[in-house]
Amino acid sequence: MVLERLSNRFSLVLTMLAALVVVIVGMPVAQAQQASGWSLCNETSFVLETATGRPEGNAVVVEGWTRLRPGECRIAIAPPLKPGANFVFARSSSAHRGGQRVWGGEIPLCVDVSGSFSVESPNSCPAMGLESRSFRAVKIDSRTNWKTRFMETEPYGAKRSEAAGLQRLMDDAGVAKTDIDGYIGRRTRGAIAGFLKANNLPATTSDAELIDILEDVARNRSRDVGMSMCNRTANMIWAAIGRRRGDGWESRGWWPIAAGTCARAIDDSLIATPHFIYAEMETPEGIRKLKDAEAIFCLARSKFAIIGREGCEVRAYREADFVETERPEDGKLIVEFFERNFAPLDVDG
Repeated sequence: MVLERLSNRFSLVLTMLAALVVVIVGMPVAQAQQASGWSLCNETSFVLETATGRPEGNAVVVEGWTRLRPGECRIAIAPPLKPGANFVFARSSSAHRGGQRVWGGEIPLCVDVSGSFSVESPNSCPAMGLESRSFRAVKIDSRTNWKTRFMETEPYGAKRSEAAGLQRLMDDAGVAKTDIDGYIGRRTRGAIAGFLKANNLPATTSDAELIDILEDVARNRSRDVGMSMCNRTANMIWAAIGRRRGDGWESRGWWPIAAGTCARAIDDSLIATPHFIYAEMETPEGIRKLKDAEAIFCLARSKFAIIGREGCEVRAYREADFVETERPEDGKLIVEFFERNFAPLDVDG
């Protein structure tokens, strides 16, 4: 049964918390606060979209997405809560630059990535038109009140996270570049005032309202530039990119791209120079690689950003052949992977 399998893994999952770059903390809510239900609190500098999983009989019901501004708490599940293993996952808004961040764990559950949903997580996500995401187990000890906090390695806390989120979105939206430290000074306030005036917005616009406005601006801006990679196959693809940076070269990866989805690799406007891609497609028979790959860059096994494309093995990297893409137009490039782009199975690995 689904719930039994997940519960057996709960104690193991808790031991992995210390290894996370970002953390999720669960705790009882003080009765004096009169909070009711399972509260999710965003103490990061990102706008978050969250999903929860709760035990229901022998299954787990997964619901999403609950949007959280930086510094905001919301009730995700009303009481009565079910003590024991519950589950939570969060992802950063697509408006933010630098790729999507996730706050998760090791428990695979099904979600609808494109919109709000409520689903009893099936054994096969693709069979239901859903995708698998790795949730974190949260042990709830109360039937009435519980709080889970999402945090970054930089501890902004409940008070500074809204300001840090505002700073990040100003950069993402191209309004102003500022340190993301949770302290807004005169120059930043001046940039905010200029943005409000230029867009005929009231000077009395609250920071919470401004976060919503800037998120829309940043999301629209991100669609107009950068590099996206789209998987048009029926299999999982792992991709990396190579490009010139300044006077040298760099390679960067990995991006996992599920069947029928896209991943955003570069958020900034692209210059009209060659860009390169590497991709491995996972099939039941083994790994297939891109055809006609001739440009050498360095790869690493885990997430990486490698400066230079020579002496890969001497530097303990793997040498790999990348494919040159079409030239970007107007700062934008979309790379699509089809079955026909991949060579037959490499029996030599």
